[in-house]
Amino acid sequence: MTCRVLVPDNLNDAGLAKLRSVDGIEVIAPGKMNRAETLAAIPEAHALIIRSGTQVDAELLEKADNLRFVVRAGVGVDNIDLDACTERAVVVMNTPDANTISTAEHALALLMALARHIPQADASMRAGKWDRKTFMGTQLMGKTLGIVGFGRVGRAVAERAQCLGMVEVAFDPFVPEDVARHLGLSLVPRLEDLLNEADIISLHATVTDKTRGMINRDAIAQMKDGVLIVNAARGSLINSADLAEGLKSGKVAGAALDVYDVEPPAADNPLLGLPNVVYTPHLGASTYEAQEIVGVQAAEAIINALVKDRFDNVRNRDVFDRLSSKNT
Repeated sequence: MTCRVLVPDNLNDAGLAKLRSVDGIEVIAPGKMNRAETLAAIPEAHALIIRSGTQVDAELLEKADNLRFVVRAGVGVDNIDLDACTERAVVVMNTPDANTISTAEHALALLMALARHIPQADASMRAGKWDRKTFMGTQLMGKTLGIVGFGRVGRAVAERAQCLGMVEVAFDPFVPEDVARHLGLSLVPRLEDLLNEADIISLHATVTDKTRGMINRDAIAQMKDGVLIVNAARGSLINSADLAEGLKSGKVAGAALDVYDVEPPAADNPLLGLPNVVYTPHLGASTYEAQEIVGVQAAEAIINALVKDRFDNVRNRDVFDRLSSKNT
């Protein structure tokens, strides 16, 4: 039987080549597909590899009569309806390791650019000015970095920030304290503790009902005056209106944002156009190395599932209970 793998988002050539090298797998990857094209192609697909651009929702699943596997080439699965996939016995997997280093490096690049006003100074120079006083920055050594979310990326950021001589605290209710202790930093029991202590806050949490909008007016009120905030995780961790208010008032001295609650952000997003914000267009995983790794790992996940009946990094493990009940 031929297994058809639909790839409606752009995937690195190395990943596509790996899929095409396996007998019995037909790859449908015409390049970036729009919603209508994806919906038209999904009925024939046995497996689906997506990035952040494709929504795997009830509408798509209703047309996916043959779909057995979805692989998110990347970490976040907030664009996948996990409950609906479980209901339809579709196994969802991701590739959590592929983007770790590139995302951590980008978070630190944002942090440095924010602390030293690098984009603003560059723009000033390009305009023919020589203005050193306006762009007086903040030294990172000795500052307290609060890491919200201490998974793979959060830990990679912590390891690298230690080389800068920063003091670090982390908050993650799902990580054992000895993990943080092994890296030489403290894991605080409450988010409020981190907000009180940190000079700079870097977000690396996943989006859940509890974390959505966690950086809001109340949270900002608990932060130090002049705090800096970096977000290279997910835009919906931040209440955009509340952060914009904090930035305008000066309570938050600056923010560096790679992600937004809607992407691309709408023109009326209150965070756009602020002078004390550094912006990048979701570049955390945008390195040649990360793109190749994520493509290959996504292909391997599909091959293992289809050919070897092996499942790695499953995000809806309840699906196996459903599959078992169907077979009894």
